[in-house]
Amino acid sequence: QVQLVESGGGLVQAGGSLRLSCAASGRTFSSYTMGWFRQAPGKEREFVAAISWSGPSSIYSDSVKGRFTISRDNAKNTGYLQMNILQPEDTAVYYCAARQGPWNTILAAMRGTYPYWGQGTQVTVSS
Repeated sequence: QVQLVESGGGLVQAGGSLRLSCAASGRTFSSYTMGWFRQAPGKEREFVAAISWSGPSSIYSDSVKGRFTISRDNAKNTGYLQMNILQPEDTAVYYCAARQGPWNTILAAMRGTYPYWGQGTQVTVSS
């Protein structure tokens, strides 16, 4: 079992930045792929980014590519999502998630493959 707790959300103006954190506890976090997803009101939860357990491999959704950066510090059992040039359409509840298994770019983007989820943190971007 892995327990995940997100933090770092808040209100920011368009063009601003936020860094989300995902603190993990329980089993060895370093052996898990970590993903970030988001859910806006009235919409389905969508993939944002994912990173392999060792960190060298990562993928992003087209909507955030070039603006967001995913990273992790396994020594601190913490993952991060640096979000720059935020836009109102980035407003959502952001969730971190974890899954076991070897890195797979297709599976890493599928929310149904993640058994472990945090409670979410709200990000609101004003225009």
